[in-house]
Amino acid sequence: MNKIKQTAKYIIVDFVIANIAWLLLNLIRYHEVAQYEGFHTIRNFLLFHQVIKGEILIPIFWFILYYFSGYYNKPFGKSRINELFNTFVTVTIGVVFIFFVVVLDDLPDSFQIYYIIFFSYLTMQFFLTYFCRYLITLHALRKVDRKEWLTNALVIGAGKQVAKFRDELEKLGYRIVGFVDDESGSTPTVSPDALLGYPEDLPRLLTAYPVDELILIPDYQSNEAIIKLLYSLYHFKLPVKIRLEKNNPLFRSEVKSIHGIPLIEVTTNNFSDAGKNIKNAMDKLIAAIVLICLSPFFCYIAIRVKSASKGPVFFRQERIGYRGKPFIINKFRTMYENSESQGALLTAKDDPRVTPFGRFLRKYRIDELPQFWNVLIGEMSLVGPRPEQRYYIDQIVKKAPYYYLLHNVRPGITSWGMVKYGYAETVDKMIERLSYDIMYYENMSLTLDITILLYTIKTVFTGKGV
Repeated sequence: MNKIKQTAKYIIVDFVIANIAWLLLNLIRYHEVAQYEGFHTIRNFLLFHQVIKGEILIPIFWFILYYFSGYYNKPFGKSRINELFNTFVTVTIGVVFIFFVVVLDDLPDSFQIYYIIFFSYLTMQFFLTYFCRYLITLHALRKVDRKEWLTNALVIGAGKQVAKFRDELEKLGYRIVGFVDDESGSTPTVSPDALLGYPEDLPRLLTAYPVDELILIPDYQSNEAIIKLLYSLYHFKLPVKIRLEKNNPLFRSEVKSIHGIPLIEVTTNNFSDAGKNIKNAMDKLIAAIVLICLSPFFCYIAIRVKSASKGPVFFRQERIGYRGKPFIINKFRTMYENSESQGALLTAKDDPRVTPFGRFLRKYRIDELPQFWNVLIGEMSLVGPRPEQRYYIDQIVKKAPYYYLLHNVRPGITSWGMVKYGYAETVDKMIERLSYDIMYYENMSLTLDITILLYTIKTVFTGKGV
C-alpha cells in the first residue's frame, strides 16, 4: 500500500472539489447579487479579478485547513464515521471563514440572500467533498477486504508465541514478510526460509523488504530486554506494535485488541491528528518569533555568562528524544567549567558547581531559552516530557519500565512534571516526577499545553525555578 499515492488522491480530489464548489458558489452569487451590481453577464463576473483570485487562493485555503484537521495524516484505515464527522466540522469552519471574509462584502437586496448563499455553499462543499472522499476510502477498504492491499509486517520474535498468533495476523490483513529471531533463547518455531535474521540485521532487512509495520511478539518475560529491543526499533520510523498481557507493568497505553489479539501500538499517542499538526506548526512559529525577538537579550546573556566565569557560553549535552533518538540539547551555561568531569550528576539545591549568575538564570529558567533552537529544527517541542540522559533512563526503566512511552512524543522545554514537581535531584525523585509526565502523555491536548505554558510563565516571572 503506497501511503504517498493514497494521500495524493485525497489532496487532488479535495483541490478539484474546492474549485468546483467555488465556481458553483459564484454562479449563485451572480444570480442573487452580482447581476444587480453592474455585471451584465456571468462571463464578466467570473472573469472579475477578485473571483479569479479566489479560484487560486480558495483551494489553497482548503488544503491548509484540511491539513491542520489531520485528515491527511493517516491515508489508510480510516473510519467512515470519523471521516464524516471530520469533513463536516472542517467544512463548516472553512465555509464560515470564507463567508465572513469574502461573501459578506456582497450587498444583496434582502438579508435572506445571505442565508441562501451560506447554506448553499456549505451543502455543496460538504457533500461534494465527502462523497469523493467516501469513494476513495471505500475503494481502499474493498482492496483490503479482498486481500489485494495488505500491510507488510516484519515480525520480531520466532518462538512459540509467534506460532500461536501468526495465522490470526494474516487473517487480519497482514502479509508477514518474514521473522527476526529476538535472541530470547527460545527455539524458533518458524521455518528456516521465513527466518530472515537477528535484530542487528534490521537495517539491511528493512532496505531489502517492503515493510509497513514492525510487530514485536516477545517470547520472554524480561521487561528490561523488551525495552532494550523497543529502543532499537524506534529510529526506523515505522509503526511498532507489541503483544503484551494487560497485567504486564509495561501496560500504560491504550491496547488495540484486534479480534482478541492484544496489540499495543507503542509509537503513537492519544493526541488527535489535528492537535499534532497544530502543535507542530505553533511550535516552529513561536520558536522562530522568540529567537528573532529575543536575539538582543540572548547576546546580553551570552556576554554575562562569558564574563561571569571561564568557559563556553552554551552548555551542550546529549539527551534522548523523540522515538529514542539522541540529540544535543542547548542551554546557557550555569556551572563552572568542567563541572561534569566526574560523570553524570544531577543538580542539587545550592549546588556549589553553579555560578552566582547561573543560579539567577536557573531561578528564572532563562538558561533554557536556547532550546527554542531545538524546537525550531524539530528535535523538541514547547511542551512535552523533559528529555533525560541515557545514563538516567537506564536506571529509571528498571523501576518504571513504562518510561519508554514518553519517547512517543517530542520532549519539551517545559512539562507538566516541571511545573507541578520541579527539578529532580535523585533517580527516585525523577520517577516521582514521571507520574506527572505520564499523566500528560495520557491526556495530551492543546488545552493542556496552553495550561502548562501559563504555569511556566508564572514560574518564570515569580522566580520559582531551582
